[in-house]
Amino acid sequence: MNPYRRSLFIRIATVLVYFFLYAPIIGLILFSFNSSRTNIFFGGFITQFGPLIMDGSTVVQSPCGPFHWFCELSKNAEVRNATQNTLTIAFISTITATIIGTLAALAMQRYDFRLKSFSQLSLYIPIVIPEIVMGIGILVLFSQVFTFLNNALGLPSGARLTMGLPTVIVSHIAFSVPFVALVVQARLQGFDKSFEEAAMDLGANELVTFWRVTLPMILPGVLSGALLAFTLSLDDFVITFFTTGPGATTLPIYVYGLLRRIITPQVNALSTIWVLVVFTVVLILQRVQNRQT
Repeated sequence: MNPYRRSLFIRIATVLVYFFLYAPIIGLILFSFNSSRTNIFFGGFITQFGPLIMDGSTVVQSPCGPFHWFCELSKNAEVRNATQNTLTIAFISTITATIIGTLAALAMQRYDFRLKSFSQLSLYIPIVIPEIVMGIGILVLFSQVFTFLNNALGLPSGARLTMGLPTVIVSHIAFSVPFVALVVQARLQGFDKSFEEAAMDLGANELVTFWRVTLPMILPGVLSGALLAFTLSLDDFVITFFTTGPGATTLPIYVYGLLRRIITPQVNALSTIWVLVVFTVVLILQRVQNRQT
């Protein structure tokens, strides 16, 4: 019998660690069913039979029952637009960063070329430096490039290059590529090249070998890198804050803007949905990875 399984200290420490990690999430979910209109104190649950919502000193009936704030959230056009922008940025940046990062990892692992050491080192720079430094750097880059192109091409005011959804997508791609490349590189460390050699001996060219042999074998690493890039894009605030523009508001930017006003439990309802969606995506990808390994 393992002595650590009988240790009361280990059990208590484990419970405390999990409580520290998940208590804020549980509290966030509970506040999405708060009967109080403000998010400062918990006024009790919205009861299923005869749901009540406190609106100042007035008690009004909620037609959606305990899911009142979820119904209110579905009517919020700003939240829908922010969600659409967030998912658009996340999907496009994840797919692009995964492709670039995977190809970069293959090139770093298999080929010797000049400046290879510098290229390998440069992958760590976006990860090591503070995110705000990278955000300011990207902002300065876009500002200078757009100013030069607008003046050089003589674009009118209505057609001038400005910050918006494309700049956020490009910024997220630049930030996510190193994470994908390093994860895929770690997967390639134990890769057996004899499988590729056997495929080529049987008549497959390099492209067919990559699609039928190499990619399936490194797919768990590629999916891990894609999941990491997708998660980073979803919750990124700093880089998005410096590179966003009109019509490119994401959910983190929208929630930050709500801090200047009264925060209703709609924010908690939105966060609850977000947690469930992310948990479902992670669960699906985890099962796909387990089938591949």
